[in-house]
Amino acid sequence: MQRLLPAIAAMLFLLTACDQEKNIPAVPDGEQSLLQLEKRSFNDLKNFDNDFLPAWKRSCEAIEKNGGASLQTAEIKIPVKDYLDICKKLTNTKVKDLKQFIRANFVPYQVIYNGSSEGKFTSYYEAAINASYHKSDIYRHPIYGRPDDLIELNLQDFDASLPAKRLVGRVEKNKFVPYYTREEISNSDFQAPVILWADNDVDVYVMQIQGSAVAQLDDGSKVRIGFADTNGREFKGIGSILLAQKLIEPGKASMGHIKKWLKENGSLAQKQMNSNQRFVFHRLVDAEGPIGAQGVPLTAGRSLAVDKSFIPLGSLLWLETTGPDKEAIQKMVIAQDIGGAIKGAVRGDYFWGSGHDDILELAGRMNSAGGYYILLPKTMEVSH
Repeated sequence: MQRLLPAIAAMLFLLTACDQEKNIPAVPDGEQSLLQLEKRSFNDLKNFDNDFLPAWKRSCEAIEKNGGASLQTAEIKIPVKDYLDICKKLTNTKVKDLKQFIRANFVPYQVIYNGSSEGKFTSYYEAAINASYHKSDIYRHPIYGRPDDLIELNLQDFDASLPAKRLVGRVEKNKFVPYYTREEISNSDFQAPVILWADNDVDVYVMQIQGSAVAQLDDGSKVRIGFADTNGREFKGIGSILLAQKLIEPGKASMGHIKKWLKENGSLAQKQMNSNQRFVFHRLVDAEGPIGAQGVPLTAGRSLAVDKSFIPLGSLLWLETTGPDKEAIQKMVIAQDIGGAIKGAVRGDYFWGSGHDDILELAGRMNSAGGYYILLPKTMEVSH
């Protein structure tokens, strides 16, 4: 195995262009970069309030713990030192006017990609699910933990000049191969720890899409289920699958309608769910909210899932979009999570909160145009 993984990394190096990390400027120079940052005034940020402070402090703590040269291996580079200097001022001083504090320490830049500042914004939530620690006739659908045979390969562990790319797979006959698909996991005697047993496979599927859930246990207690890992396979949205097969009508692709259709269509529904090869493994967590990719509990209305290849986790973003009923959303959010379908420099998934099908319906109906500004420390160099 030790001889195998470097060979794989070398092969991928030949297939993939090198991507040297730069700490500054904030956006890489050169014609190849389609990402631009345009400086704006704080006067462009409407309806400023202070509700995001607890969520931001959580991100500050995570950044201090993780260290590094820049917040993440994103195309926009924010030096950790510059950011933590602001975090420390926030912690060590009594900030009476948060808006003034932000103005004094940050500069807003509109994120533009390929000439456009507009992108797509959807929403997700923390699902509710019925479960038990014990398998029974009612609770018979496994919620899997991370399998022991799932192997993570980080290319930069072998060569720092390789892209910051993570691969997931397993070993079969001394070869590193892709991990099992959803269909292979569902239709075999799959070997992995089972953390809980659920009463409905569709609820498990929806939980995997959302990434986490609160489980109502059969003994009356509750436990939070968090994200552990994936099988590394391609994600395909169930809405697009059902629409392509003409199994639901256009305009009825909200998660509420989709969940109802899946529960009513048995083996046909299972076949469509298996068309999404991505499978999510979970873990039990003791936290006041679902844990995002930054490692901090998500905050309803303040946490945003982003494409971390462009936007660094932990960064402050001023979001301007609309909700499921076309209501204006203009507020400060923090990049604290990622998602399989969240791809692009101007792309976000707004965390709606926790709940049952009423919250699912709200989150599932949000599909809005919008954009955001990223707040960068005044002390850092920015080219745009």
